[in-house]
Amino acid sequence: MLSDLLDHNKRWAAGRVAEDPDYFKRLAGLQQPDYLWIGCSDSRVPANVITGLEPGEVFVHRNVANLVHRGDINLLSVLEFAVEALEIKHIIVCGHYGCGGIRAAMEDHRHGIIDHWLQPIRDVADDAKSELDTIRDDNARLNRLCELSIAAQVQGLSRTPIIQSARKRRIEVHIHGWVYGLNDGLLRDLNCDHADDKNGHHAHE
Repeated sequence: MLSDLLDHNKRWAAGRVAEDPDYFKRLAGLQQPDYLWIGCSDSRVPANVITGLEPGEVFVHRNVANLVHRGDINLLSVLEFAVEALEIKHIIVCGHYGCGGIRAAMEDHRHGIIDHWLQPIRDVADDAKSELDTIRDDNARLNRLCELSIAAQVQGLSRTPIIQSARKRRIEVHIHGWVYGLNDGLLRDLNCDHADDKNGHHAHE
């Protein structure tokens, strides 16, 4: 029931104040996060919880399957605000194993409007067909596709005009690709980072 959620909120707020009387005063202050998190909408992957960060320490954008669509005005607005206003230097694109969006993208039947949203995943799968075809286990194949999709989003993000413009102005922005394991709660760095080298050229870290 909705009333239960409100009751839970009251207990949660009271608990925070009991532990730290100034908790909400600090939280209501100026937002100065160090990270932008682009993650999946899956309710099991809350950014600040799995990273052990406080809410004010991470700026968050989430969508189905953590995709970077170049025409997504929502994501682009978040990205621009993060880079230009918050001056965030680290952007993390984080997917997760067992992602329903990855699975839906590879199913034969239609799901509706979400099929258009998930098209970039199918594009990645087409490009990596020879590798994916060697993986016999269905779940392992989907998990590998999840990793490949994250890497593709990192690259796509690095090519957005917002990031390109920032780097031309020598604004340091590092983009990282991580994946989260629902079965063990661990984050893994996929080593597909994208940043500028010392000469200002795009480079993998």
